[in-house]
Amino acid sequence: MDWGLHNRLARIFQRDHRTVMLAVDHGYFMGPTTRLEDPRATIAPLLPYADAIMLTRGVLRNCVDPDVPIPVVLRVSGGTTILRKDELPNETIMTTVEDAVRLNACAVALSIFVGSDYEHQTLANLARLVDMAIPYGMPVLAVTAVGKELEKRDARYLALACRVAAEFGAHFVKTYFCENFERVAGSCPVPLVIAGGPKLDSDMAVFELVYRALQEGAAGVDMGRNIWQSDYPVPMIRAIRAIVHEQYTPQQALELLRELRTTPTVQV
Repeated sequence: MDWGLHNRLARIFQRDHRTVMLAVDHGYFMGPTTRLEDPRATIAPLLPYADAIMLTRGVLRNCVDPDVPIPVVLRVSGGTTILRKDELPNETIMTTVEDAVRLNACAVALSIFVGSDYEHQTLANLARLVDMAIPYGMPVLAVTAVGKELEKRDARYLALACRVAAEFGAHFVKTYFCENFERVAGSCPVPLVIAGGPKLDSDMAVFELVYRALQEGAAGVDMGRNIWQSDYPVPMIRAIRAIVHEQYTPQQALELLRELRTTPTVQV
């Protein structure tokens, strides 16, 4: 592995080979999502507790101070919005690797829609992005998007999608947690980070998701709504971080969350 590529991945994945990524790229197809209407206000207090942030170049340039030393995973795919739900997977590469380099990104991210009408197109996008990124030592994150077809969120489908992403050259993959997740992780030769998806019913449900995913082979999380749609986003990301990096159990994370809720906020 080239030094530059290795160095970029090492900034995302910490010395324990795990990561807490903060996902705030939802606006590229959802617009002003609830509690992400003002990206700068949402992002700023969370940055000290994230290992990396996943976002678009527009939000990065306008809503993140350049003197903040946060590794950036740059969303480079897109092309449709929720107004065209039936064609949501109809994505292409919207941002060049050269622009990612100008923005000092540590990785570029692109969605693949395995099993959709646009499967071939999005897999071809991934192959092309890997080819474009390799000369710059830029890692590629493949996002195994499921969308409305939630019944596909099972081990057989996700193992296929993640393995295909790795075969096409992705350096790490974002996917969903599922029952029998060991099968997904065990058949994918690159690290997996877990998506949170829509906001879950309880804090404990989030902590159990994170804990189980790590126990079954995940290398971390890339979460958004289950952090910044929380009534206590900073305590929430700190509790998730404790599970990922400090081996907290879900119950210990819940106790930490409750403690942090009552602790006055300290500016970092």
